[in-house]
Amino acid sequence: MGDREKLNRLRWRCTRRAMLEMDLLLGEFLDRIFPTLNPEQADAFVNLADMEDLELWPLVNGSRECSDPVQAEVVALLRDVRVK
Repeated sequence: MGDREKLNRLRWRCTRRAMLEMDLLLGEFLDRIFPTLNPEQADAFVNLADMEDLELWPLVNGSRECSDPVQAEVVALLRDVRVK
């Protein structure tokens, strides 16, 4: 699978969520922040995008903390995203 196809699949997972808020947040992050991530952070984001909204939302809104330090870095970046 090529990089373009992987990115398209990731975009699909980020923008076809159960919660509209997550669609908007993850889509904006993918467009603006994802290209600047190092490979370890990019992998962490992919793992976060694979989570169900009910698991991911508490991490993003701060009601639950990440146990993985790299995921915690990415979640901190997610928290700073401002959706247009």
